[in-house]
Amino acid sequence: MKPWRTQSKTLMLDMGKFLKVEKHTIQLPDGRIFDNWPWVISPDYVLVLPVTNRNTFLLFEQVKYAVDGVTIAPVGGYIEPDENPLDAAKRELREEMGCEAMEWISLGNYASNGNHGGGRGHLYIALNVKEVGGKISDDLEEMKMIELQPNELESKLLDGHVKVQGWIALIGMGLLYLRRNGYLPAF
Repeated sequence: MKPWRTQSKTLMLDMGKFLKVEKHTIQLPDGRIFDNWPWVISPDYVLVLPVTNRNTFLLFEQVKYAVDGVTIAPVGGYIEPDENPLDAAKRELREEMGCEAMEWISLGNYASNGNHGGGRGHLYIALNVKEVGGKISDDLEEMKMIELQPNELESKLLDGHVKVQGWIALIGMGLLYLRRNGYLPAF
């Protein structure tokens, strides 16, 4: 398979560092041209699944503007310019929960939208998380920290209490990784 080619780009909307929209002209491998292909530019971000030494998960209950009602949410945020993704994950864990982790596992980084951009998500599991203080509450959303057992988290995930696609991917992949690698009991 051959990649698509970008013929031209035109900036259509500039909302600052968090969102830009371009109009691309693209050429498919078979030669067809599409003139009005929307492309979304937003910063890459990190998502963190914190796990304590008791094999419980630290998450948030919160309301998000684009979500209907309360959702279960992991730690997460944008990667600053010139910041390493792992350093961003550590910073977000410290700022949002006042915690640090003894071990970090990368689950990879993935496109937010396969056709229209939108930044890449870098997914991490933080193991042996402990509270150290230093929480910085500068988020717009009201958040309540919760601690869930693995079976509780699985139920919340499958019952629709996690309402953002990237968060679902992080939690689902995280639970599978932890079970497959002996951190949690097998199914």
